[in-house]
Amino acid sequence: ILNRSLTNAISMVVAAINNNPFEYWITYDESPGYEKLMSDVESFLESPGGRDVSVSEVFPDEMFSKLEARMIGCGWPGVRGYWEKDFRNRKIISGFMKDSLLGSKRLASMPDRITNTINVAGSDEPVCRPTVINMYDGDLDTIDQWWPAWEAFMFDDALQIKTKNGVETRIPYQILQPIKRAKYPDITEEEEKVSLPLQTMCGAIFDAILIHIMNNVSDEWQPLKRAMVENLNKKKVPKTLDILESATYVNSDIITLQEVSAAFIDQAKNRPKLEETFWIVAPCDMDAVRDQNSVIFLRKKTFPGGSHAEITSLVESSFEKGVKVPIAKGDILAITTTDIDGISFVVASFHGDTNGLATTPVLDAIMNAMENDPSLAGHKLLFGLDANTYEKAKPRKQQDVLEWGRHYVAHGLTSCWGDVPDPKNYTTFNSRTYLQPQLNKACKQSDKRANGDVNPKDFILFGKGDFTVQSTWKDNTGEKKYLEDTAFPTLTFPSDHGILATVLEPLSSKSCEGQGR
Repeated sequence: ILNRSLTNAISMVVAAINNNPFEYWITYDESPGYEKLMSDVESFLESPGGRDVSVSEVFPDEMFSKLEARMIGCGWPGVRGYWEKDFRNRKIISGFMKDSLLGSKRLASMPDRITNTINVAGSDEPVCRPTVINMYDGDLDTIDQWWPAWEAFMFDDALQIKTKNGVETRIPYQILQPIKRAKYPDITEEEEKVSLPLQTMCGAIFDAILIHIMNNVSDEWQPLKRAMVENLNKKKVPKTLDILESATYVNSDIITLQEVSAAFIDQAKNRPKLEETFWIVAPCDMDAVRDQNSVIFLRKKTFPGGSHAEITSLVESSFEKGVKVPIAKGDILAITTTDIDGISFVVASFHGDTNGLATTPVLDAIMNAMENDPSLAGHKLLFGLDANTYEKAKPRKQQDVLEWGRHYVAHGLTSCWGDVPDPKNYTTFNSRTYLQPQLNKACKQSDKRANGDVNPKDFILFGKGDFTVQSTWKDNTGEKKYLEDTAFPTLTFPSDHGILATVLEPLSSKSCEGQGR
């Protein structure tokens, strides 16, 4: 490739699910107040004592009535019965924040996921819901100051949002998604019918409780948050692009990225070095709601014709019939391309679901597509992915990493880690704090490593008869180094997955003869 014997490929998960500066435990030596704040929040949630007051003391009846009027004005069914008979009487910690059933129903986390941070057309600055857990910089000193801003955001603010039909005007309540019982079985049939107003009510209660907690534990949390937002969030995309532009990675032939926002793609195309060096290939059908897309960079000198065709729809149509695969729009990007020496490739990028249950079906679908479509005969596969595999997987609930290795080997593939991946070769070390909507995933300050997500999740796959690995490295610093005992993201490294890079040496054409990939 490029008249040389080596191919450089990297795979990187670009971003976490949202723009919450508090989501992960970080090392923040510049601010001793950070450790105290997070410790005090943990104490409030773990040992609230008399602070575990009723929801109606934090989110009063008058506020619910205003919310109810706005929701009925949207044409939604009423949920007053749920409020009066249930939610208003719950305790804010034991009955709401730590209710595992509420979590499994996604009644607070789903609206947060959709509306936490919304990228808008024509602006590098996103629009943020008034809440503790994003980049919102308005005054959150009291619930009474918060409510009018939250109400206006959710029901009045018309935003220009990129969709598959182009730029459309949407008010945040209009982009909320129904919670389906088929995907979240703990939701009852009755709750499913009112899932839009029910999740909106729970989202409002959730935000109010967070503000109540923060103002009870600290008078200085908002200045601290603003400093964290500047370092961790607003600079996340520029820092990621800086890493891709660095001497270590800018000479890559293929870069597969996951969880990429539309704003990231736009900013990458506006970076002269990246635009001159790479074809930046995004899915034809971008995910405009979650704003998480798999993307591929192809080095122009190596692949002068760029992407020939996107075959994502072919892959998705190649799943085993009758099997439901937990993927979302934007998770898969698969393309064809040809290098300067006339060798044809299928290049794919994939972001797996949290439990990794889509990982093997997606690989099966890619292989089925390549085997059954005559136009793909002779193409070589290079597949970078966040497989979301686990060292100690829960049987039938998570994808075991060794089982994953056996699966790709059965397809005639190998990986940058070889045929048998090392279960202790971790590419993640992140621990969620108590300031995020899924408290079942929160780790105590003292248990960040023991109970965190420390797993071997990232892979680059290719045909065993096509390449051999010359070198592979992982990186959680942006400097070609991986610090095993450092939780990340950090102030200098913006992702919750390490970068994975490999240098591949093509095998001789004779050894590849008859491999078909």
